[in-house]
Amino acid sequence: MRNSSIRVATFAGPGAEPIIRSVPWPQVSKNAALIQIGACGVCGTDLHILKGHWPKPLPWPFTLGHELGGVIVEAGAQFTEDFMGKPLGIGSKVMIPPLMPCGRCYYCVHYPERANKCLTPVYYGRYLGFDKPPHLWGGFAEYVYVDLDMLPGTKVYKLPDDMPLRLGALSEPLTSCIRAFNRAIRAGGFTWGNTVVIQGSGPIGILAIAAAREMGAGRVICVGAPETPRLELARKFGAEATVNIEEITAPQQRIERVRDVVGGFGADLVMDCSGHPSAGPEGIEMLRDGGTYVEMGQFTDAGSINTSWHRICAKDLNVLGSWAFTANDLPLGVDMLHRARNKYPWLDMQSLYPFDEDGVSRAVKDAMAMKTVKSTIVPWPELV
Repeated sequence: MRNSSIRVATFAGPGAEPIIRSVPWPQVSKNAALIQIGACGVCGTDLHILKGHWPKPLPWPFTLGHELGGVIVEAGAQFTEDFMGKPLGIGSKVMIPPLMPCGRCYYCVHYPERANKCLTPVYYGRYLGFDKPPHLWGGFAEYVYVDLDMLPGTKVYKLPDDMPLRLGALSEPLTSCIRAFNRAIRAGGFTWGNTVVIQGSGPIGILAIAAAREMGAGRVICVGAPETPRLELARKFGAEATVNIEEITAPQQRIERVRDVVGGFGADLVMDCSGHPSAGPEGIEMLRDGGTYVEMGQFTDAGSINTSWHRICAKDLNVLGSWAFTANDLPLGVDMLHRARNKYPWLDMQSLYPFDEDGVSRAVKDAMAMKTVKSTIVPWPELV
């Protein structure tokens, strides 16, 4: 049923508390849709932005949130299919990724497989300020607005009809993990049966465990903290061993512990999902010579740390960076979630919070304090 207004949460700047604002119900254009949000995860990037770590100017105040699953409640006459050509209509379950590449810059034109490095991207939940009508540009809200004429880089993806919206909200972060492993596969650094170490036991680390197992890893070890709830969940997702950095506090001891588990020469692949600058120098020592290190956790600038590049040379390593994903990667995340929906305790990742100022504030603060694995804001509990 059409309401007279829609509630959205905005933040005035780093460290600010959320403010719930009401905006008018929009007129939906011919190539646009209004999506009722069932669930929206709090991403580590959201937390870094609120800590002031984002390296580029941001249009404060704006609405955070980009890991969302929702349902179309209004659509224009030309809004009839998703990015992959699947039919859409009122009642279709969908997700939208945050990145909207321009399609015209050097990377979009010459290297479309690197459109994730678009020079002038627009992001839902990041680069669209609250002041831009109709003010519905992020997932910490009751609804989000998409308009393929106004923002032609927008991508909308249909979710399976039987997929809970809570599960759909995990498709964006899971896709980042899949893309990172595919980077290693294409570089010849990951193959079936390999031993994988995941640095970080937050939501990306947990999803990376599932992605590693689904993509053929033989053994998966997770290094992180705290034991509850994160390392416990890592083992439920298939990590055969975990290394608690709160108990084993010295990097050299952690390196030795990992080598004890995987064998004295080290792992085939180490992936950093932690977002902490110290992970890199430690992680490359967990690798066997000739192994592959994938950095996907330093999505914002949390600072630098001294390291010796001699170790990269001496160990004959592959070192890869992986930044988010491109448009054709996203269906892989949706498909993996759907195919393996009963194989992993996906929904156990999520701690649910109501959509009000206190709920949004607690979701953010609990995520920062690592009391949750994936704080998830639920504006409409009946949808999830």
